[in-house]
Amino acid sequence: MKEAVSVLCLVLLVSVLKAQVTKPISENFIECLRHRTSQENPITDAIFIADNTSTFLSSYLSYTKNKRYSSPNFNKLLAIVAAKHVSHIQATVVCAKTNGIQLRIRSGGHDLEGLSYRSSVPFVILDMFNLRSITVDVSSKKAWVQTGATLGELYVKISEASQTLAFPAGVCPTVGVGGHISGGGYGNLIRKFGITVDHVSDAQLIDVNGNLLNRATMGEDLFWAIRGGGGASFGVILSWKINLVEVPKILTVFRVNKTLEQGGTDLLYKWQLVATKLPEDLFMRAWPQVVNGTKYGERTIAVVLYAQFLGSRDKLMAIMNQKLPELELRREDCHEMSWFNTTLFWADYPAGTPKSVLLDRPTNPGFFKSKSDYLKKPIPKDGLEKLWKKMFTFNNVVWMQFNPYGGVMDRIPATAAAFPHRKGNMFKVQYSTTWLEENATETNLSMMKELYEVAEPYVSSNPREAFFNYRDIDIGSNPSGETNVDEAKIYGYKYFLGNLKRLMDVKAKYDPDNFFKNEQSIPPVRVM
Repeated sequence: MKEAVSVLCLVLLVSVLKAQVTKPISENFIECLRHRTSQENPITDAIFIADNTSTFLSSYLSYTKNKRYSSPNFNKLLAIVAAKHVSHIQATVVCAKTNGIQLRIRSGGHDLEGLSYRSSVPFVILDMFNLRSITVDVSSKKAWVQTGATLGELYVKISEASQTLAFPAGVCPTVGVGGHISGGGYGNLIRKFGITVDHVSDAQLIDVNGNLLNRATMGEDLFWAIRGGGGASFGVILSWKINLVEVPKILTVFRVNKTLEQGGTDLLYKWQLVATKLPEDLFMRAWPQVVNGTKYGERTIAVVLYAQFLGSRDKLMAIMNQKLPELELRREDCHEMSWFNTTLFWADYPAGTPKSVLLDRPTNPGFFKSKSDYLKKPIPKDGLEKLWKKMFTFNNVVWMQFNPYGGVMDRIPATAAAFPHRKGNMFKVQYSTTWLEENATETNLSMMKELYEVAEPYVSSNPREAFFNYRDIDIGSNPSGETNVDEAKIYGYKYFLGNLKRLMDVKAKYDPDNFFKNEQSIPPVRVM
């Protein structure tokens, strides 16, 4: 009888173990989430199981900004966790790790290659958009901002607290704070104040073990790494403490363009000679783009100059008349306004638009592809003409965007933060194209590679540098589920230059098993 009971117990034990083995990892993951969170902060409403329902699809698409990735991979995506509390993040990290599930972390969805919400191995998306609180302290000129807030929300909050405080970040209001800052974000205050990570004084991060750390508890090496090295290789960033900067009550902006027929090529060449030598209070972006000509069916290049000056219209006019008279800037082209209103101007909203528009989170993505370069010297006129010739072969919207350096960027060491592209650069260039039909994707991706090839003789080399926030899978990548060190060094040196070695050391120290990984993550390698 005892033997029969023992056999029966053994059979039951085997069947239980078999059930546990065959139980889908997604079920184990969801059970783990519920077990590791409390009734005070329930996670149930934050979990979206990957299925073909409209609820799940709307959750996926709400922060999918590139239409190239608007169809979720149901074979690999198990769930979306739209965290509402820090415990939800901690549980998601621990449960994904213990179940062998990859984690992708999304804040604003502007990841140009969609790596924050797609993978070819079983994965879950940790969406941070609910965690968006912002606290501004005018007396100390500091603010705490959570990862899920957008730049637009941050700018509105700052403007409500002060008319003379600002934050040096990007011009697109729907970009999520988390990715923007961790990748080394920049904007039109770069020549005066540097980039975003130059103004971060603390951070909250959930590490690979689910611990909530700040600058003091994470240590200076990890704090260094997440300022420009990308947060997704090291943990989940919950919030940033930022230093705000003083700006005048009145700034001046203008937007003027000249076509090729109006001397656009000569203007851009001269602009290259002066843009990085202008007073650091003046930022002037050059944005050549294909536009319709004056005759039907005709196309040309318009060289658009966007500028922002920390001062009055009269002072700006005096500078421009002396340094770039070829622009033929008129007084009526220049508009005086507050710093906050310049954020509306740069986002292409007309004068008088209410500030609440920057709180919107539109969900109508398009198809696009972007690439980036750094220039150490001006592109000669014949080089510009070769670029124009290639741009004319596109059948859709295509542009290049030249962002000038100089000013304070020449005075901040390349090792001050993980972001390395400092002194010696004249311009950061972004190439971008957008299209409307999915069947045009391959053609446009191919043409972007051709435009990039035409630019090669005029840009940085050995390595050909790239900006991490303008994510570009073409410059090197690994498969979703592994991180080959040799391949990682290819894209890593382009993004991080000499800082890559230190980033790999930090990664090896804080995430030695490489849980936080994606196609362009940092490998965990000790560099002797």
